[in-house]
Amino acid sequence: MIPDHIRANFQTLMHAAENGDLALMECADAETGAPRYVICAVGRNGGEYLFTPFGHLAEGNPYEAYHRPE
Repeated sequence: MIPDHIRANFQTLMHAAENGDLALMECADAETGAPRYVICAVGRNGGEYLFTPFGHLAEGNPYEAYHRPE
């Protein structure tokens, strides 16, 4: 079962997508420094933009990175 806070984050991501408020940013991994390509929701606070990271795109073949639940 998917936890409620994960569902809420997904709904926030969907809302940002519907409004065209998504960005793809190149960032550095906090542990390794390797480049990561991060999907972010874009918000605004006055004249400033706020970027909320939701996850990064999988390196290589994403079908090899995950297994279906049992």
